[in-house]
Amino acid sequence: MTTTQEDVDLEKEILELAQEARQASLTLSTVPPEKKNEALLKMGELILEKREEIKASNAIDIENGQKNGLSKAMLDRLVLTDKRIDQMVEGLKQVAELPDPVGEMIEEVVPSSGIKIQKRRVPIGVIGIIYESRPNVTIDCAALCLKSGNAAILRGGKEAFHSNTALIEVISEALQAVGLPEAALILVPTTDRQALNVLLKLDDLVHAIIPRGGEGLIRFVAENSRIPVIKHYKGVCSLFVDSSADLEMALRIAINGKCQRPGVCNALENLLVHKDVVDSHLVPIADALSERGVELRIEPDYLPNLKARNIAAVEASSEDFYEEYLDLILSIKIVDSTEEAIAFINEHGSSHSDAIVTEDESDAEAFLNSVDSATVYWNASTRFTDGFQFGLGAEIGISTDRLHARGPMGLRELCTYKYVIKGKGEIVS
Repeated sequence: MTTTQEDVDLEKEILELAQEARQASLTLSTVPPEKKNEALLKMGELILEKREEIKASNAIDIENGQKNGLSKAMLDRLVLTDKRIDQMVEGLKQVAELPDPVGEMIEEVVPSSGIKIQKRRVPIGVIGIIYESRPNVTIDCAALCLKSGNAAILRGGKEAFHSNTALIEVISEALQAVGLPEAALILVPTTDRQALNVLLKLDDLVHAIIPRGGEGLIRFVAENSRIPVIKHYKGVCSLFVDSSADLEMALRIAINGKCQRPGVCNALENLLVHKDVVDSHLVPIADALSERGVELRIEPDYLPNLKARNIAAVEASSEDFYEEYLDLILSIKIVDSTEEAIAFINEHGSSHSDAIVTEDESDAEAFLNSVDSATVYWNASTRFTDGFQFGLGAEIGISTDRLHARGPMGLRELCTYKYVIKGKGEIVS
């Protein structure tokens, strides 16, 4: 393939951005907590001051998205309402109030040699964050990376380009105001896919990549990156209504998990119901979901149970139970036992978030211990899998990986560690 001058110029631009970010990361690693918190609070002030400008930029993205046929779920992720802007500011405040993880002592040992070995938490360095649609991710990532002493290279999707540009201007102004390097938080200033390809090869300057978005984006990043990737491919989350489940509780949790915000990764996609409570629990839950516009897909043996009660439903295929709909669609499975529910979730789920509603503690503990997911719930909605809800202030993403970080990634998950050894002249004999 022929390399054009535009390709050369773009590669040079991304390389320079990464070099600047690396230098900024070395400065950030020793910045005191008070200075970082000052920057976070300044960001919040500026967001409120420039609210209308940010919303105007977001409106351009919304209009373009509608013209380009973005799905309802993607448009929902894209829009910046006053409430979401307020939540961004609140997230910044929460992060500022959290303990600074940098320098935190993880453990200390003194072996027979007499040297003192300390294991201390330190920043990862430079983190590349690749994301789609949600402009609030720009602020979440900026807050968490700055507080944890990391520089960040942000590469948002083209559908949110104007929104992200407006937010990065606020971030840069805040950093400049408190005397921190602007290169600590950089937005890749182009939506050209080639810029991403270049970034993913800079393993000598960038130390971790975190993709946030659809499965296609995440797989592309994982398959093309030379840099370690922390990821989750999709959120196929399940709710199991056990035979001893309280009906009102199960109803609330099912409606919240599916309907409160269906286009997010912690929304329910599968509903499992114990065979003993099909009539008493499944029917009213299905009826309530159908009334709220949810398309129900149920295995064929139980389709007549719903149709006999005039509840709209269609037959589910075996593939449906692997699907992340991100929409008002739900697959329903009837199981004979808690063990079958666990096996089904481990087979069809995505190791993200799964819940059981039950009054039986032994069933609950079996579920919590045996479902192989990053977050598991007993009598609570999977919608809590969120950094804000977990009290982390915000999150950099939800990891379903098993190495380094799992579940909502907050400040500590954005750190690695180093060994610091103090001696009094000891040598190895």
